[in-house]
Amino acid sequence: MPVTGFWIRRIQWPMMELLKENRTRHYMAELQQAQSLQKDALVQNQRKKLGKLLDHATRHVPAYTEFAEEWENHRDSPDRFLQRLPILSKSHFREHADQYLTQHSNPAKLIGNRTGGSTGEPTRFFLDRPAVERYEAARWLGLSWHGIQIGDPCVMIWGSPLELNQQQQRRYRWKERWMKNRLILSAYELDHRQLPTYLRLIQRFQPAYLYGYASALHSLAEMMLESGLSLGITLKAVVSTAESLHPHQRQSIESAFQSPVINEYGARDGGMIAYQCPSGNMHIFSENCFLEVVDPLTGIPLYPGETGALLVTDLHNAVMPRLRYQLGDVVALSSQSCDCGINFPVLERIDGREDDMFISTYGKMVHGHYFNHIVRGMDSFRTFQIVQHEPSRLSLKLVKDPESYLPADESRLLAGIQAALGDVNVQVAYVDHIPPSASGKVRYAIRECPLTVHQME
Repeated sequence: MPVTGFWIRRIQWPMMELLKENRTRHYMAELQQAQSLQKDALVQNQRKKLGKLLDHATRHVPAYTEFAEEWENHRDSPDRFLQRLPILSKSHFREHADQYLTQHSNPAKLIGNRTGGSTGEPTRFFLDRPAVERYEAARWLGLSWHGIQIGDPCVMIWGSPLELNQQQQRRYRWKERWMKNRLILSAYELDHRQLPTYLRLIQRFQPAYLYGYASALHSLAEMMLESGLSLGITLKAVVSTAESLHPHQRQSIESAFQSPVINEYGARDGGMIAYQCPSGNMHIFSENCFLEVVDPLTGIPLYPGETGALLVTDLHNAVMPRLRYQLGDVVALSSQSCDCGINFPVLERIDGREDDMFISTYGKMVHGHYFNHIVRGMDSFRTFQIVQHEPSRLSLKLVKDPESYLPADESRLLAGIQAALGDVNVQVAYVDHIPPSASGKVRYAIRECPLTVHQME
């Protein structure tokens, strides 16, 4: 909506900057200036920020104070010193999270977050407002590479916050619509019979771009291609996020929406890491993060082009620094530059999240993220895995937290599965560990049966 976009850009954001000291656009301008720097200057900027973070962490963060003396002897090479620190796994961080909180911090004044991530392991952590604003700045800069401005109308194929009651959900949707200029279509219950309704809603809203889970966008695109229906409006882009974007998905989405597809790469517990440029390369926001790729078995650093486990060091989260945090993704860095004019380093490959779409017994598609949303609000389970063998037959593996497990949580989870998928049989198994897939990740949502709705009509 042009009027809403104008309001957001010219009135709402300046008011936030004046009254709440929001600095998102300031950080965005910093990133925009940095993207034109030469490689050596970018590396020096990153090392300087890393050194500042190491100064802080070794003095004020209990998990790292034992390295203070060693850091004093290696201050001239912060990137090499970083490799001397242990890799931080999600499980270790989850069990010792209090050791990573900066001394004398008051959690009540920080921004709490919790994510199941792509592995289904719930992880709580804290941020401060500058760190969150830097994430947003990176996202808006990446979108700006494709002509998308703050306040441009957007339709999101996304999940509703299940933990909110009806009144809170209405407030949430009102805020999304009028303060962010976004319309949300649920990725949890895509139904090909409702396709004309979805398209009418999108056409009426006149978005500049779509934004959503890769698999949900792909499912919507496949519905359109099978039905011979088109959107009928011109989009600046379709932005895919939260999962690996496979080539066949990109092709279907581009064909259905007649629009370029942009890949966004980030995580709640890793920040906004990289964005695809118009030339097709994934540029790393090296001003915000320091990335390493290591052998998943030995932890030995790998050369550019070699695929391994990604370690992320957020350069701006001073309230809860996580140095060499193993995000759970498998990637490869690149030594190549890009001809687009953006000089941020390039991420060569991402073998990331493997969310899956499920099919209900009454013909609706349900995004696998739905189950993660349910479990994310429970302390009873360390992790889980749900597998759909057939539309009406599933298996559920649960790794209980022995100190927090409540039978009522398990009943609530099973009820949520039934509510989404219909009258299905769920075989529950309690396990101590869920082994990773070939990519090195534990997939929490797996569909083994064909995603074909027509056979169930």
